[in-house]
Amino acid sequence: MRCQELFDELNALDEHPRVDAKTASEVGSGVMETICAYSNEPGLGGGYLLLGVKECDPAQEQKYCIAGIPNPDKIQMDIANQCATRFNRVLRPECFVEVLEGKTVIGVFVQEAQPGDKPIYFKKIGLPKGSFRRIGSTNQHCTDDDLLVLNQEGKTRPYDETIIPDTTIDDLDQGAIADYRRLRLEIDPNAEELRLDDAGLLASLNCLQKQDGILRPTVACLVLFGSRKILRKYFPMMRLDYIRVPGREWVDDPDHPFDTIEMRDPLFRMIPRGQAAIMDDIPVAFSFTPDGLTRQEAPRIPPRVIREALVNALMHRSYQIHGPVEVIRYANRLEIRNPGHSLKPVENLGEPGSKTRNPNIASVLHETNYAETKGSGVRVMQQLMERANLSPPTFESDREHDQFNATFLMHHFLDKQDIAWLAHFKDAGLSDDEARILIHARENGWVNNGICRYYTKLDTLGASGILRRLRDLGLLQQHPHASMTYYTPTKRLLHPDVTDNKSPGQTVPDHEKKTTLTNFIPVIPGPLPASPQGLPTNLLPLPTMPGSLPANLRGLPTNLPPLPTMPGPLPTMAESIPTNLIAEIHGLGKRSPPADIQSVIEQLCRIQPFTADELALILNRNKKWVKRSYLSPMIRDGTLEYTIPESSRHPNQAYTAAKRGETI
Repeated sequence: MRCQELFDELNALDEHPRVDAKTASEVGSGVMETICAYSNEPGLGGGYLLLGVKECDPAQEQKYCIAGIPNPDKIQMDIANQCATRFNRVLRPECFVEVLEGKTVIGVFVQEAQPGDKPIYFKKIGLPKGSFRRIGSTNQHCTDDDLLVLNQEGKTRPYDETIIPDTTIDDLDQGAIADYRRLRLEIDPNAEELRLDDAGLLASLNCLQKQDGILRPTVACLVLFGSRKILRKYFPMMRLDYIRVPGREWVDDPDHPFDTIEMRDPLFRMIPRGQAAIMDDIPVAFSFTPDGLTRQEAPRIPPRVIREALVNALMHRSYQIHGPVEVIRYANRLEIRNPGHSLKPVENLGEPGSKTRNPNIASVLHETNYAETKGSGVRVMQQLMERANLSPPTFESDREHDQFNATFLMHHFLDKQDIAWLAHFKDAGLSDDEARILIHARENGWVNNGICRYYTKLDTLGASGILRRLRDLGLLQQHPHASMTYYTPTKRLLHPDVTDNKSPGQTVPDHEKKTTLTNFIPVIPGPLPASPQGLPTNLLPLPTMPGSLPANLRGLPTNLPPLPTMPGPLPTMAESIPTNLIAEIHGLGKRSPPADIQSVIEQLCRIQPFTADELALILNRNKKWVKRSYLSPMIRDGTLEYTIPESSRHPNQAYTAAKRGETI
């Protein structure tokens, strides 16, 4: 990628895991930390820095503008020298210089280090604090757990070959072994391993290895064939949880609880059991034969799609992470979540080639026709869903929280109801692809560039142009400050029957716009005094408001300094914040200790849930900084919880304080 492509992609996607923009008038710690993070991050394939770029003025439509580098030769020399001397291993990034808009910029490509060379770290600082990983669009200090991941990469033996001490062949489920023999016999009656006894069979599958002269099961062996008792002992969270949720959203209502079936079995028992439980709940569609005499019934989602998705989740999950695979059945969709992000970029899923985290497990499942090893499983799911005239599946790999989500909508495309709904937007001149994107946004609650590329077969910039057109028509709302830009449906898109008669894209005059700033001011009972005397001295200063003040605020002193300029109205939910906490918020300085800010956030979230946007507004801080420096650590240490725990990057995600006295 050259500098112009990097610049265009940054503005198209706002922030990018593999592209980091910096002004870089000199080579400071930020540049070197990014180089370290790109070198370490497993499976990312390295990344790019674009130097000589700055964030534009808020009034401009694009986020990044060209600032230029006045001394490109010195910058390149400093990068080369520091990469050769500051790290525990010599790094050789590739630098290239271009002129954009008449100014010089520098592109830097940093290769991912070889597994045996990781972790890369600053020699002067040492481990773990001197090492970084690239999480989303941020650089994060490595933790002890991160170092385990990086060190594991350097080993020649994958994790599923790890020998489990104090276990023997007696800890295996004989029924699961018999299931393997039966399936293998159906596929290849002449398979040589079928002539061996159980110990010989498992050894040939690389599931038993000698330790001190005794054959002991490996991780792959227990996952595939282990008894429930031994699985509970060594893999207590290796479950398949099937969860039925009423409605279309996650609910946390004790009066309307969801139903859960927890399955703990070896994979040769869990896969058919899980598939049967899911298929029992999939709605059945019916049709008639061409002669009109015979009724045909078929599940709304093809059974093979369910099997492929379930096998993918169980085969590719990380068994080093203690957590179950979750299948969540909503009214309109099925979500399958597994621990461990995808080792293959999401945009390449469905293309030939596979990267597997558990090669021994994958090999055994392939030999029994449960799984493909050539990366064709995702493509099969896509084709089968398209053939059934269903919305294509969507996939989300979350490296920050190390999980993978697959979503399957039980929704036929462009049926009569869709066509009637789309008729509200006929003046917009929507193409078929744009119509499908809007239907996807309506059903899922969001859409991003990758999903748009899937529908349109365009490149990144082409897909971005379509999403921006739908945004400008007033049908999608852009959210540019996540690790990737995404779009959510507007009220006009969701409720065209109840909105006003303004055409798509028509702006609302300023005098018609509503503000919610006053909702942040605490309600003060009784009339206010005519003079400042008697007013609490710790009140948050009032913002400057156009026109006359509301009746309940008249009488306040006029010489209070205004609030700093904020990018939008404060949240309406903030009206419940008590006065003493408002005073504590106002007392926070720009360099307040993190513990003080985290204490305020916990108090806020104990009152009610808040989104990251709302917390950033209340604290008058950058949203990205709030998430990285406060919210993510508080989630990790159990101080906060997600309100939508099954989807950490859900557009409506909010944070609530963990209940005291409960184990998280």
